[in-house]
Amino acid sequence: MWKTIRDAFKIKEIRNGLLFTLFIIVIVRLGSQIPTPGINVELLQEYLNNNLGGQASGLLDSFTGGSFSQMTIFALSVTPYITSSIIIQLLQIAIPALEEMQRDGEDGRKKMTAITRIVSVALAIIESLGLTIGFGREGLLTKYDFLHVLVIVITLTAGSTFVMWLGERITDHGVGNGISIILLVNIVSRVPADMYNLYNMFVKGKNVVDMVFASVIILAVIVLTTILTVLLNDAERHIPVSYAQKVQGRRKVGGRQTFIPLKVNTGNVMPIIFASTLMSLPSIIVNLFKISVTSKIGNNILEGLNSNYWFRPSYNWAYIGLAIYMLLVVFFAYFYTSITFNPMELANNLKKSGGFIPGIRPGKPTEEYLNKVLNYIVVIGVVGLLLVALIPIFFNGRFSADVSFGGTSLIIIVGVIIETVKQIESKMIVRNYEGFLN
Repeated sequence: MWKTIRDAFKIKEIRNGLLFTLFIIVIVRLGSQIPTPGINVELLQEYLNNNLGGQASGLLDSFTGGSFSQMTIFALSVTPYITSSIIIQLLQIAIPALEEMQRDGEDGRKKMTAITRIVSVALAIIESLGLTIGFGREGLLTKYDFLHVLVIVITLTAGSTFVMWLGERITDHGVGNGISIILLVNIVSRVPADMYNLYNMFVKGKNVVDMVFASVIILAVIVLTTILTVLLNDAERHIPVSYAQKVQGRRKVGGRQTFIPLKVNTGNVMPIIFASTLMSLPSIIVNLFKISVTSKIGNNILEGLNSNYWFRPSYNWAYIGLAIYMLLVVFFAYFYTSITFNPMELANNLKKSGGFIPGIRPGKPTEEYLNKVLNYIVVIGVVGLLLVALIPIFFNGRFSADVSFGGTSLIIIVGVIIETVKQIESKMIVRNYEGFLN
């Protein structure tokens, strides 16, 4: 990776793209320090810690680089765009016109991007309005009236839209993957604070032996989790494909061997995000509508759904929430795989192009074989995904290692870095081809 970046800086076009990307990143981080007018940040942080635990706000805070807990002008960051992209992707199943538009080449993708932008702005308005009204009811605003609410909503919406625009500039003039890179930078910006918290909790003030032991354990957990994440991200099952040889005129075409790469972690980080969101919904609804939960059973249920209570020795009943979370991850892994990968379409395309899987008849048998393989590798992917996601939660519950940097963040970091490096390498290859042709 470092060799790729070093070689990229030797090429003017790619170097300019990297420097432009760095410039945009600086703007994003500077904007993440500008407070939104009209919000009492100290009361807000106390409210988030006492009411939303860390599961609902922790993921948001990680995705926004701490902007959410500080309620800066970039408090929403790219989260409305990510939510919009997920919604549009899911709607393609229910609305055939959207699916057809996605397949309609470059023009179709441009239309889909425009729709995603519009939905992102609408979501930003809804989210900022909901947050502002909720904060106003809790007394977290300096003044709760129409003018102050309007200013805060406009500020948060404009900030989110501006971040989305900056991400698109990185995609067009930088190294690509603009939204993903901004998300990556936001997550990484929280790592130093998390490391400092771990140092204060487990290293500072201890004797030399305990300091060394704690440091080694922390480093080992981080390294092993990172290695597991990289393996999970790169793991693929190759399905061999052969093409029948044909005679066209005086030439023989076909007869080649290739393969279909099936990613083991087909859903990537989406099952974790979906499951975490559903698990946090009850707490959000209770706090948003000020629902009073007086019964012990009700409080136990709410605490059991909060990941901060999982693996705690004194909260054995919280394992029910953990079991629900694992089931949700498994369900969404299969669900997301089913909407992103269509074995029937792939089998039909192979049949039309004269391709076949050795030992498997074309058509329906090929579709059934692909479904069987896909179900098998999804199980492996889910197990790996749960390991990566639950390792930080385990140490948080068992040893109170409260950090915003978790398995979800690590999966995103590894995925974005690998994809960005691949894009830089492809640009270098294209430039070499162009230089050779010239």
